[in-house]
Amino acid sequence: MKGHQPPNRRRQAVALAYHGGDQAPTVLAKGYGDLAERIVNEAQAKGIFVHDAPELVSLLMQVDLDARIPPALYQVIAELLAWVHEIDSQGN
Repeated sequence: MKGHQPPNRRRQAVALAYHGGDQAPTVLAKGYGDLAERIVNEAQAKGIFVHDAPELVSLLMQVDLDARIPPALYQVIAELLAWVHEIDSQGN
């Protein structure tokens, strides 16, 4: 996932890891500026979908690294995972 950069704000990005099952996704990486660019570039190089949702990225930036996303974000992350699944199944 990547953040959209408003004119006077540094770009921010958050990478989530989801391994299925009944556990919530965890924050794998996050950063601002050049680090955010590297996170996005690495994801794209590995064929990982990048979604631009600045409000969600801002919320996820508040979650500690290696921490599971909070229950308040379950619904929006579930919708994001459904979007990724739909795109992935169209490509295969």
